[in-house]
Amino acid sequence: MTQLYKTIGLIGKPHHQGASATISALHNYLTNNNYKVLVEHTVAQSLSIENMEVCSLVEIGKSANLAIVVGGDGYMLGAARVLACYDIGVIGVNRGNLGFLTDLSPDTLIEPLEAILQGHSRSEQRFIIEAEVYRHGKLKSSNSAVNEAVLHAGKVANMIEFEVYIDGSFMFSQRSDGLIISTPTGSTAYSMSAGGPILTPNLNALSLVPMFPHTLTSRPIVVDGDSEIKLILANENYENLQVSCDGHVILAVMPGDEVIIKKSKFTIRLVHPLDHDYFSVLRSKLSWGNKLY
Repeated sequence: MTQLYKTIGLIGKPHHQGASATISALHNYLTNNNYKVLVEHTVAQSLSIENMEVCSLVEIGKSANLAIVVGGDGYMLGAARVLACYDIGVIGVNRGNLGFLTDLSPDTLIEPLEAILQGHSRSEQRFIIEAEVYRHGKLKSSNSAVNEAVLHAGKVANMIEFEVYIDGSFMFSQRSDGLIISTPTGSTAYSMSAGGPILTPNLNALSLVPMFPHTLTSRPIVVDGDSEIKLILANENYENLQVSCDGHVILAVMPGDEVIIKKSKFTIRLVHPLDHDYFSVLRSKLSWGNKLY
């Protein structure tokens, strides 16, 4: 049988006993079935595998057809931000807590993985966003986010002032602890905890969720996914402001800076088992009730 995926990258949480065990089992299974296997170098340090081909995450993106990420959603996000630049499918094996992005269970891994490798799977494209910080009209820093970009103060419970523009049109000014700009993928993460709406993954939309606004009339709003969102920081703010991308990457922001958030030209391609159902995932992860009839 012709292999659908000839080269497979293994990525995982380093120095995590469960993740290391799962990656070792995957490496053994894949090599025994004549797949070329690349192991990301940070997790490779935790493994005792002979003749292991070790490379960087970028090299996996360039060379592999499929990446298997072993860990929680946080580790999946970090890998996905890098792999979005490449034409590669991504599967998640849950070694974390909730696991919205990691479909496969490490306890029953081989059978669904075998079906996926034989082409019995479904895939979907998830868009990501770019956050750019401008100072006096010049780009100072930027990064991408799969879940969300969050404007916030460097200190806890520190109110900031800013204005929000959508495609150049003024929407509102706000005094609050910050603002969460979330993708549909991130709508079940930090945004949901702050009272934001859940957006199904196929929507081309972004949600803006105020964080502890000074006025009770301030509410989350959903805008078109192709919108350009501009945040202008008031000059009266303190200097320790930040934009956080997926809670991993921090961009420093100064009073008077402008922050532009918009859809990236890159997407991530998630590969799921055929029986994957988004609403089943919500019921399971959020402990929603099942059908009455």
